[in-house]
Amino acid sequence: MKIPLLKLAHARSGDKGDTANVGLIALKDEYYSLLVREVTAETVKEHFGAIVKGKVERFELPNLKALNFLLHESLGGGGTLSLMTDAQGKTFSTALLRMKIELTEDETAKLGIA
Repeated sequence: MKIPLLKLAHARSGDKGDTANVGLIALKDEYYSLLVREVTAETVKEHFGAIVKGKVERFELPNLKALNFLLHESLGGGGTLSLMTDAQGKTFSTALLRMKIELTEDETAKLGIA
């Protein structure tokens, strides 16, 4: 069963030059292990496709039940150079929350995810 991340987490994003920074925070502690398992640097890079021209790095923050992603070369040179609509990466968090992950029916039932 495919579930959008919006049901499991909230997110915040911004920028540092040409790198978008996206924090993904579990809505409940028990969701964190699912995020760690399913939301990898590779799946995030695949989700964003051609928008991210560089690598994606993932950092785990278990004490915060959060993941932090750096999406390199994703902002067209950064806020002062880019002609992109979102040169500061503010909408990248919303875009990541639209990503869907695969969960079993048992997992969704156990965690009360509809």
